[in-house]
Amino acid sequence: MKRHTYIFITTLLFTLICFGCGGKKTEISPDIAASDEEMYRLGEKFLKKDPEKARLYLRQIIDSFPKSFYAQRAKLAIADSYFKQRDEGSFIIAASEYREFISLYPYSPSAPYAQNQIAITFFKKALKPGRDQTKTLQALAEFKKVVTNYPLSEEAKSSREKIKECEERLAEHTLSIGKHYYKVNAFKAAVSRLSEILTDYPDYSKMDKVYFLLGDSYYNQNNLEQSIPYFTKLITDFPQSKLAKKATAKMEEIEKKQKEKK
Repeated sequence: MKRHTYIFITTLLFTLICFGCGGKKTEISPDIAASDEEMYRLGEKFLKKDPEKARLYLRQIIDSFPKSFYAQRAKLAIADSYFKQRDEGSFIIAASEYREFISLYPYSPSAPYAQNQIAITFFKKALKPGRDQTKTLQALAEFKKVVTNYPLSEEAKSSREKIKECEERLAEHTLSIGKHYYKVNAFKAAVSRLSEILTDYPDYSKMDKVYFLLGDSYYNQNNLEQSIPYFTKLITDFPQSKLAKKATAKMEEIEKKQKEKK
């Protein structure tokens, strides 16, 4: 008797919910309403052609069978359905759904995937160097969580590559600011920004430019002793760089000036 009552209530509630979906009536048999697996397959069926309708079925699984294996799959499918819409609003909702998934199922084998997806929602919205890098910083933080929390996962491997991309973009952005200060002869400001790259992004691919601009910024402030390590580092580490020749010429000028002082 209790089972029949449960099936009736579940079916009634679910039908009422579906009445609110664009005014369309959705009928579902008691047998399906009583089965988490059947409900999941029904939701899965509508994911591509009617995501909103699919989410109603999937959320019903989470509400009615919270401890079920299919509840986990349903929660992840809901998050993925928003992610696949790929607009900014959907990415925000997707990230929230993935976070809820990790909170509800922290030990799920899919938790690394969910965390990686959160990071990608920010990465997809990141702007090019020279523009606001807030999303890049957020993506970087989320990718680092994948590596820290799930170091042995497959997602950690791809996240490490994305971390490099984020750091490269952030270093490029900082370099553009440093170059601007350098060009307008604001050498102290240039040194301040360029030094951030050495500290925060030591693997930056264009470090020869950073060394030269730092060395020349100190040189133009007549701080010759401070400029020497950067010109030397450039010549030693990047002998094939076009800037190595300029750095060598600067070192010769410094040596000449130092001799004149004696």
